[in-house]
Amino acid sequence: MAELKYSKDGRIFFTKEMKKEYTILLPMMLPIHFKLLQNVFEHYGYKTVLLDGNEPEIAQEGLKYVHNDTCYPALLVIGQFIHALKSGNYDINKTALMITQTGGGCRASNYIHLLRKALKKAGFDNVPVVSLNLSGLEKNSGFKLTLKMLRHMLYAVVYGDLLMCLNNQVKPYEANLGSCKSLTEKWIKLLTNKINVRNSITFEELTKNMNAISDDFAQIKTHSIDKIKVGVVGEIYIKYSSLGNNQLEEFLASQNCEVCVPGLLGFLFFKIDNRIEDIKLYGGSRLKAFVLKAFIKYLEKIENIMLSSIKRNLKLKVPATYKHTKTLVGGVIGYGNKMGEGWFLTAEMLELAESGYENIVCTQPFGCLPNHICGKGMIRKIKEINPIANIVAIDYDPSTPKVNQENRIKLMLAIAKENFLKSDKHELKNTNQSEICANKNNYIQLNSDELPENLVAIKT
Repeated sequence: MAELKYSKDGRIFFTKEMKKEYTILLPMMLPIHFKLLQNVFEHYGYKTVLLDGNEPEIAQEGLKYVHNDTCYPALLVIGQFIHALKSGNYDINKTALMITQTGGGCRASNYIHLLRKALKKAGFDNVPVVSLNLSGLEKNSGFKLTLKMLRHMLYAVVYGDLLMCLNNQVKPYEANLGSCKSLTEKWIKLLTNKINVRNSITFEELTKNMNAISDDFAQIKTHSIDKIKVGVVGEIYIKYSSLGNNQLEEFLASQNCEVCVPGLLGFLFFKIDNRIEDIKLYGGSRLKAFVLKAFIKYLEKIENIMLSSIKRNLKLKVPATYKHTKTLVGGVIGYGNKMGEGWFLTAEMLELAESGYENIVCTQPFGCLPNHICGKGMIRKIKEINPIANIVAIDYDPSTPKVNQENRIKLMLAIAKENFLKSDKHELKNTNQSEICANKNNYIQLNSDELPENLVAIKT
């Protein structure tokens, strides 16, 4: 067994010997993306397990070792780790944990320290924690991010964005249930082999694979029906993690909605672009600015390949570019506002409302100040700019009942359906619209059998 080695501040190093013997547990956030990323780690010699449990006791486990005023995502991730270690499924003496470390002003920078404190309290202080960061905050001889590995990870993220985008667009309308799920799983396996082979990280290979993915989804047989379109934004973990948002996407699907969740590439753009904005605002190295701008151009080429692959099939909706999304907040909120999701959260809501997903759920951890300012705090301004925006901000924390969150979302959907009935998107034939809309609560209760034939498509 590998000998434990400690740093001066008492943390356990993840050594080269551990890389051979240890299994690294990874928290879950984005199922498609993280499965591809996990496969990249495996290709580079790391034994990993992706924790995908949604058990209710995970939050309770977190509450035992993390103060309930601490950021909810931290509580859940730490609870998920400790729940796994207590499960008996892993050899505690040969298990490590991996967590991201941002280094910014968000409380996420302190997750890793909270985790180590919680592990010690839970009796797992011999379990090493690996920091996944790009800032050189913590280094381990057994874990290194090489340039080639980073490129593989970037491609995994972009492929994940494409698969998630197409799956969300086609799944609500699929004629044969499960078609999208099967196709997504097929491409995860194919891409795992494609990403990790020689000469796989080229624009030519990316174009070829993305065109093939888009063509496959476009061929899925679908029904032509109307559904309420809903966008989901918010703090990055709560926005994407089903554990964090109480299976929000599943709930919206059960309410007969098409859900749009913006991809992860935009957030990567935002984080790189922030560093350029810092130099503009406060000064800094011109060389650093040049390198960052070159990286932005590299990402724009990748983004263009992805969007072009979607555009080739007319029935698929093409997301906006990062550059366009950024322009939407010009004069609305400052580009120096970067804590949490910063101005990008406001921009995503404006872009969703512009592109037909005007019904928006803004997810945020209770007490997350940056997201309350840039999310909830900007709703009034967004509605002034785009009056059709129908936004509800939902707080998530251990003490908030799921039913309360869902009831607030149902009220937003009730307004969405009423607006839909009044719009040109849906023409009523031989139906008294005023009678249907007169009592919103009764309308929500209608089943498809009780609805007129031309309204079955938008039943709750």
